[in-house]
Amino acid sequence: MAFLQVSGPGAGPAQDRCPEDGFPEEEYDLIEWKDLKMERRAFLQMSLLSSLLAGRWAGAQGGGKRPNIIFLFTDDHAVQSIGAYGSRINETPNIDRLAQEGVIFDRCFCCNSICAPSRASVLTGKHSHANGLMTNLDTFDSRQATFPKLLKEAGYKTALIGKWHLKTDPVGFDHWEILPGQGSYYNPDFRTAEANNHYIGYATDITTNLALDWLEEQSGEEPFLLMCQHKAPHRTWAPPPEFLDLYEDQEIPEPDTLFDDYSGRIAALKDNEMSIAGHLMYDYDLKVTGSKEPDKLGRTMENPEVKRMNPEQRAAWNAAYGPRNEKFLRDDPKGRELVRWKYQRYIKDYLRCIASVDKNIGRMLDYLDKKGLAENTMVVYSSDQGFYL
Repeated sequence: MAFLQVSGPGAGPAQDRCPEDGFPEEEYDLIEWKDLKMERRAFLQMSLLSSLLAGRWAGAQGGGKRPNIIFLFTDDHAVQSIGAYGSRINETPNIDRLAQEGVIFDRCFCCNSICAPSRASVLTGKHSHANGLMTNLDTFDSRQATFPKLLKEAGYKTALIGKWHLKTDPVGFDHWEILPGQGSYYNPDFRTAEANNHYIGYATDITTNLALDWLEEQSGEEPFLLMCQHKAPHRTWAPPPEFLDLYEDQEIPEPDTLFDDYSGRIAALKDNEMSIAGHLMYDYDLKVTGSKEPDKLGRTMENPEVKRMNPEQRAAWNAAYGPRNEKFLRDDPKGRELVRWKYQRYIKDYLRCIASVDKNIGRMLDYLDKKGLAENTMVVYSSDQGFYL
């Protein structure tokens, strides 16, 4: 097994802006890319990687069977919230198991730390200027060589399940079922080449369920590549019902930079949307409804997840957040105490989403053990980018 975490400078709370998040549709016009020539160096690197994965495992394993590959991917998971990287604010036992049993990367960086460009780089092995996807506004040119295409050509069964976020349909996969755009945490929609599917439940659980269902369908004759890609822990950090109360009775240690005013540094830092104090919306981010003032950018967006919930889910949600919100409105904190409250609300919801990710990675590892696949399966865990906590 192998463990990989793509880290990096992170992104502000609203780096990944999509229409379904309530941002203007006109910003997301599709872009037609001209034919892109693959750089010789990138092609050689991609070919070498696929050769190693598809044909060179046997010598190290002492047999002739090529390895299965499972790529577990999350969105905005910071290294500071992973036990194996020394987290002081949460525990991730199942992710840590990968580090303990395999390899941990601590010098690995995301070169373009927003969602779509990072994903394009993972697929192509190329920097953004070479693969043509520079921002979340761009459209992925699926005619390029990707490692799933090469593995498929080498005889692998290939599947992609979960978050895609590259506008074009996935190419190089025998099976794919993806979240539209950013996707939703509660009762998410997925789509395939043939149909749109609606599921009742929580996205992290459902993504894992679909991935395990696909694994069950494999004959075992051909090696497989499974890319299981989660929405979590992306904004709006909507935790599942089972973890709504996690961390509630404890204070998460505050970062040293919580009250940083960027004095003495370039003015651009103050203009970035990455402030706990100024850029978290009360309803959208902090789960507080009512007549609170807008954020620093004048926004008062509603949390889209509540509208998707069924009565049982909404009852659990209200039972968790209702009393806490009443106390907050009654106490009406100001100044630094308000910033502290915002941080605790935000970080606990973020970590609750990660708890669900860790639980589901455990489900995947347990499945591999149960089916006797663990010894010949390479498991990679990564996130598309880091995050500021």
